[in-house]
This record gives sequence, C-alpha cells and structure tokens, in this order.
Amino acid sequence: MTLPRALHADSPMAPEHGWRWAPAWVLTFVALWPAAGYAEAIMVLGALAAIVQLLMVRFRGGTRLLSGPAWALTSVMFFAYWTPQLLSSFDALDAKHAFYKTATGLRYLPFLWLVASAVANEHGRRTTFNGLAIIGAIWTVDALLQVDSGTSPLFWGIDQIKQLISGRSMCTAADVAVLDRLSGILGPCNLKLGVVLASLSPFALFAVAKRFGLLGWSLAAAAIGMVILLAGARAAWLTYTLVLVFSGWRLLGWKKLLGVFAFGAATLVVLTLFSPQFQERIQRTAHVLTADESGVDVALSGRTRIWRAATCMIGEHPINGVGARNFREEFPACDPSPDISPAWGDGPAHHAHQIVLEILSETGAIGLLLWLAGAALAWRAWRYATPEARDRARPAMLALGVTVFPLNTHLAFYSTFWGGLTLLLAALYSGSLLARDDD
Repeated sequence: MTLPRALHADSPMAPEHGWRWAPAWVLTFVALWPAAGYAEAIMVLGALAAIVQLLMVRFRGGTRLLSGPAWALTSVMFFAYWTPQLLSSFDALDAKHAFYKTATGLRYLPFLWLVASAVANEHGRRTTFNGLAIIGAIWTVDALLQVDSGTSPLFWGIDQIKQLISGRSMCTAADVAVLDRLSGILGPCNLKLGVVLASLSPFALFAVAKRFGLLGWSLAAAAIGMVILLAGARAAWLTYTLVLVFSGWRLLGWKKLLGVFAFGAATLVVLTLFSPQFQERIQRTAHVLTADESGVDVALSGRTRIWRAATCMIGEHPINGVGARNFREEFPACDPSPDISPAWGDGPAHHAHQIVLEILSETGAIGLLLWLAGAALAWRAWRYATPEARDRARPAMLALGVTVFPLNTHLAFYSTFWGGLTLLLAALYSGSLLARDDD
C-alpha cells in the first residue's frame, strides 16, 4: 500500500523522522491558554493527528518518535491520573455524566505522546523549551505593562478580536469591577496568572541562565517574581520560592541566593507600603499567627472549612471517593458551618484546594495509591537516569515538581485547565528525561 505523502520517509510528519511539527503544536496550545476554547481545540486536533498517523503506519517507527521507556513512562503517568477518575465514577452522584467525562479524558493520552515526542530529540527540545521561555517572558512583560497602564495590552487585543467575532467581551463589567490583583493576558475573569507563570518559570529561568549567566537569571527572576507577587495568589508565591531555590543554588551558591531572598523581602515591604491590595493579603496571611482556628481560617481564605469538608467526604467514601469534580455537589452535606457565610463568597466550594485532600476526597485511597505509584515511577526514572539526561530534563522536572508540591494549596487537578497543564508538564518531563538522544 502506498503511504500518504505526509507519511513518506522524507516528510517532516512521518514517524520515521519524528513529528517535527510537534513543538509548534505544543507551543500553540500553551500560547492559546488565554482563549481556553481554542486551546482545547488545538489539543484535540493534535491528539487526533497523532493517533491517525500512528494508525496509518500501524504504529511502526514508534521508537523514532519516542524511546521505549519514554512511551512507557508517559503512558503510565497518564493512567496514574486517569484511572482514579474512572474508578471514582461508580459512586458519583451523576454516574452517567461522570463516565462520560472520564471517557472524554482519554483524548489526553495521544496528545501526551505528541508532547513527549516534541522534546525527544535535541532540536525539538531546544525549540519547545525555548518557546515556553519566550511565552513566559512575553506574558511577564505584558503584565508589567499592565502595572504601569492598568490594562494588559495582550488581553485588550484578544478581547477586541473576541468582540469583533462574537459581539461579546471576554469578561463582564462585574469581573472588571472586582479585580483586586494583576490579571495579565488571562484577563480579570481568569485570575490564574500567578500560578501559571510560577509553574512555567523554570523554562524561562534555565534558558536565560544558560544564555546570559548570573545577571540574566537575576533580572529574569526579579521581573517574573514581581508579576507573581502582584498577581496575588499566595500559592504561587510558595511555588516560585521553590523554583528560585532549586534553579538558583546551582548557579549562585547559597550565599548569593540568600541575597536574592533578602532583595525579595525588601520588595515585599515596599509593596506592602504602597499597594493596598497587596497589604490586605499580607494582613490576611498574618492571621495564621493567631492561636485560634478562626484566625487560621481567615488567613487561608476559608480553606480550613473546605478541608474539614474534604475530611468528611474521605470518611464517607474512603475507597474510591465521591467522584472526580463532584466536590461541589457533596460539599453542602459535609459543610461544617452551613449557617455561616463562607469567606470565598456565595455557593459551595468547588474543590479541596489541596492536592492530597482532592485526590482522597474525590478518588479515595485507590486514587492516592495510583498517584503515588505514578510519582514513584517518575522518581525512579530520574534516579537511574544519566547526568546528561537529568540536565536536559531539569526545567520540566522542576516545573512538574513545584506544581504538584503537596505542602501548598492548589487549583483543581481534575479540571480541564489545571489537569491539562499538569499532564503537559508530565509529558515534557518523560520525553526529555528518556529522550532518544541516549539511543
């Protein structure tokens, strides 16, 4: 049988030469995160393109795309995430809808193969990692311009295009009115800039350090750190602190790194003095120093109440949980203070805001064991990798590690956006650590 032109050996789309278009597809997916619907469409199309091409060549030439261990680790890490969702669907309040969502989650697997293949060789890895660094840099500059002008130029441009197409704005007037933090390109109705930039920051910091050394790393760290501080998410502050520690100590040494954190502390003081919104967050955090439970709950924006509800769900559904993304439906029955208005506003909490509690409450002990098995295999791959393999995978490893760091608060890992980001980082880690460079 004659293969289609796109699959001939001299084609950049042929498995025999690897998917040379994969890095561009991955970067387009990330760049479109501000327009979530378009990003999802790119992901689905990439998954379909990957699986169709593999089927047309009967999966021959697979090791030209990924090494055998990379195929295995990418797939295992996906199933460590997806299988708990499947098993939790049996006890979900709306089991039919839960199984539907679980089935549609399979679209991530071929896309993760595509992502891993994008970094499976030196050229693709350089293109992908540098591209992620450039995206992070552009979003940082855009956010700094918002500090000066009050408007994100990139979001304004996206919003204008949206209004031309549909006649509607990306955000309502109410969203803009309650804006109390830097929103950047994601806009005032999607206040995730801080946590997203913190998770992507290792790619920018490693790239700048490699090209411009200590001075470049310091300037980039300061610019990104300023945006993350003003974006307001305290979880992002801790995430970025971990990034600075693990990316900076090899470059600066501990003494100079302490100087970096001293500069950061001085910046905190200045922001506290001149930014009312930032001052409010610092004051709220200071409540954790009070001895009573109410002070801790204020400091954590009502999260102790959410965590007590999660503990209730774990007790009632210890084996396979209440179902992925079913936290909000189960919350009223487990709310420890139903007669008190919650700190986050009207309505139930949507998720546990902490990775371990989310996994246990929504997918049970089985889910936690499967997640831990995936983490153990990822760590085992790192432990037995060569020093060269660790060096090339270090940005992706650090990005994934700080994103799932358990001693922090988190977005919902079984949501489309944050789950997709986490799986993307897992695939970048698998593909770069177990790259075909070693074959």
